[in-house]
Order: sequence, then structure tokens, then C-alpha cells
Amino acid sequence: MYLKELTGLPGVSGDEGQVRAFIADKMQNLCDELVTDSIGNLICLKKGTDENPKRLMVCAHMDEVGLICSRITDDGFIKFKCVGGIDTRVLVSKKVRIGRRLISGVIGAKAIHLQEKEEREQVPKVTDLYIDIGAKDKAEAEKHVSVGDYCVFDSEFVEFGSGFIKAKALDDRLGCACLMSLAEERFAFDLYLVFTVQEEVGLRGARVAAERIRPDAAIVLEGTTCSDVYGTDEKDYSTISGGGAALSILDRGTYYDKELTNALYATAKQHEIPVQFKQTASGGNDAGAIHTAAGGVKTAAISVPARYIHSPSSVVNKSDYEALKTLIHTFLKEGFCK
Repeated sequence: MYLKELTGLPGVSGDEGQVRAFIADKMQNLCDELVTDSIGNLICLKKGTDENPKRLMVCAHMDEVGLICSRITDDGFIKFKCVGGIDTRVLVSKKVRIGRRLISGVIGAKAIHLQEKEEREQVPKVTDLYIDIGAKDKAEAEKHVSVGDYCVFDSEFVEFGSGFIKAKALDDRLGCACLMSLAEERFAFDLYLVFTVQEEVGLRGARVAAERIRPDAAIVLEGTTCSDVYGTDEKDYSTISGGGAALSILDRGTYYDKELTNALYATAKQHEIPVQFKQTASGGNDAGAIHTAAGGVKTAAISVPARYIHSPSSVVNKSDYEALKTLIHTFLKEGFCK
């Protein structure tokens, strides 16, 4: 539900407004309260039916990795900085859209036949790259682009192969789409559906939201690293595409609550929902800020394995996304209050 539309929206960290507006429009008649806080999180409350309900925060981040314009050269090219963790090796020749007017551009670099041997053997630096918008000089470029404009990857949503999807921003618009579907149900506990900002640049929105809500527990819905591809030894796989929803045990920012994680795993096994554990301890997500906020919050994370994460085109298996949706819906109905 809404995954294609969500991935098509621009929403680089710090510029999530269009994503937030889309979600708020769809959620306003499904939730009891909608609040946009001072940092930009969208907090949607579904009140519980219990007399003294517990508070559960389920969140997904709206922002995506991207670029920001930092300088316009005299010859009309756009210099930029990366927003979030991006491998510069994947950038050359990629199409982008710039600013509110979504100006078309292509990321360029010094042509390979002009490079010295040493240059060809090095990973390109951001300082070596630029965006070509077809302007003849600085004056013409400034008519279309300004310093501070955000740039998103110009990448189509495509279903292909044996049940796969490729798109930009699957991390974490797939979490947002799943979160939106939870608004269709009501539970015994107060359910806070939190669409966070600025996850890719330091988990900033999540901490603000957790301090405001002070939940009894939290669950993060995410896209995570999937390295079951050519050239990677099986022992180094983080997750496996088609292996189901991925539960985290620990990463560089969080030791996940064992009781909550075990309860999610038990629910998956009981209902034969495909599930796996993330095998590496690298990376992180909003849980890193949530679990130490508000005096400490029991936190778990459920993720969808995503190949080529933080790139112009990530790839996910639809069955893993469906497993995520089924697991969180089932757990909220049957597992959380036990």
C-alpha cells in the first residue's frame, strides 16, 4: 500500500516535507491525533481500548540519502555534498532531480580516457564529481539551481524478475508504507505511529519523538543490508533476500531488548511467518536513539533485506516486505500485551 508513491517522493534528510504531507493526508481520517513536532516528525496516535493503556511506539524514517548543492562553478556545473552514507563508486553517470522544481541533472566526472593510471585505480572522491544540468555558464545555472538545493536520485519504481522491486528510497519508505497500514486497526494499547526525520544523518528525529512520547516499548521498521550477492562469501551474509523479515540482535548503536525480540521471533514461528536474524553487527537505525531516550526504552527492530542499500536503486524481495507486514500486524494483535 502506497509503496510506489512513497518511493517516488523526494525526501532527503532535512527536507522530508513532501513525504510527510503525503502520509498525513492518508492518515488524518484513520488516527485520533496527528502532530508534527518541532523537528518535523509526524506522530499519529491510535488510542487504545484499555482503561490504562500501555504506550507502544512503532516508527519508520521518512528521509532518504541524497545530495545537497554546495557550489556552482563558473562553467555552470553543480558541486555537491553527500547527505547520509553513500558509496561514491555508484554515483558517476546517475540521473538526479534538483530542488523544488526537480531540475534534471547527471552526475559527471573526468572521463576515464583522460585519467592517469593512478586516478583510474582510486575510488572517486565527492570533490572530483559534479552535476551537469546542461547550463552553459554560472549565470544560466543560477536561474535553475541554488546553493542549498537538495538532490534526489532519479530512479523508477520497477517490479522485475521473480518477485523483486527496485527503487530509490526503499530505505525506509517500505517501513513507512507498512506503518501506514497499521492505522487501519485499533488495539488495547495506545499505538503511536511515528514517521521520523533525519535518521540518515544521526537518528535525530527519533530521539525527539521518544522523549515526547515516553513509550513503554518501541519497534523500528527498517530496510537493512542484504549482501547475498556475487562476490560475497556466505559467512559474510548479513541477511538473505527471500529469507523473510530480519530481526536485529545488536548493531553499532543498539543492544536490542531480548524479551521483545524473542517475542517477535516466537510470533513469527507460531504463525509460520518467514523470519531470519541479521547476522552482522554493522549499521544502525532509529533504535540507537530510542533505546537510551526517556530513561530507557525496550526496543526491537524488524527489517526488510535490501540489496544495494543507500544507492540510486535498491532491490528488495516482495515476500520479505509482506513478511514484515504480517509479522508486525500479528504481533500487535496477539503478542505485545502478553
